[in-house]
Amino acid sequence: MIREEVRKVSSGYLMLVVLTIAQLGFAYAIYRAAVASSVAGILVAVLASIVVAICWAGLFMVHPNEAKVLQLFGKYVGTVHEPGLKWANPFYAKTAVSTRVRNFESSKLKVNDSRGSPIEIAAVVVWKVFDTAEALFEVDDYEEFVQIQSESALRNLSTTYPYEPHEGEGTALRSHPAEIAQALRTEIQDRLETAGVTVIEARISHLAYASEIANAMLRRQQASAIIAARTKIVAGAVGMVEMALDELKKKNVVELDEERKAAMVSNLLVVLCGEEATQPVVNTGSLYN
Repeated sequence: MIREEVRKVSSGYLMLVVLTIAQLGFAYAIYRAAVASSVAGILVAVLASIVVAICWAGLFMVHPNEAKVLQLFGKYVGTVHEPGLKWANPFYAKTAVSTRVRNFESSKLKVNDSRGSPIEIAAVVVWKVFDTAEALFEVDDYEEFVQIQSESALRNLSTTYPYEPHEGEGTALRSHPAEIAQALRTEIQDRLETAGVTVIEARISHLAYASEIANAMLRRQQASAIIAARTKIVAGAVGMVEMALDELKKKNVVELDEERKAAMVSNLLVVLCGEEATQPVVNTGSLYN
């Protein structure tokens, strides 16, 4: 594999001054040779001016968070990271590579989770180039490579975990966003290691059941929520009934036989667990009438 090598080059500002002086000097030399009618002097000065003109092609600009990859007739010779005006061999081919932090959002992928339920999922991947040589020479198009491999990793992750946990299952796509994000980042990074790219962050940006089962899953979620709420209500109601009976017995407010206790428990549970307000009935006769 081709690894990045940081290359030091000359200051472009210094070379700008040197080349300007040289260009003016050789132009004056051509003029003096022409005045003196020296053919040899004219040829030497013209050739020198051509060399200086070629050297102007060695000037190039490196912007912040950008690198210039240098090649000499197809051979990689190094990468310049230091920003500013620089000068190098004019025969170097100079390719700009951005080292800025970039991100993209994948398209919504329709896949099956670990239980076979069709879901829609998308992710946002934050990445940057850390090895310019690998990015340019190890893959054909590193930006396209990042996108394709990220979506492939997202598909594979989706088939590894369920959409939501059931019956004590562990990690799930919906209930464990931090763990899923870490697993997704690790998998994408493994796939992009050869492309000179580091993944800073990867998170799911869209997650939903596919349209063909969305309604059925919504009804199941609603039923689960109702059951959980009912369980909580019944547990609370039983505790309140038990507390009421204990307080009545402790303070000797009234003595109730087992049949009347059962009736009282039934009435209290209806009042506490009913969805609508109950209508009270006042007993104006005896307790046993």
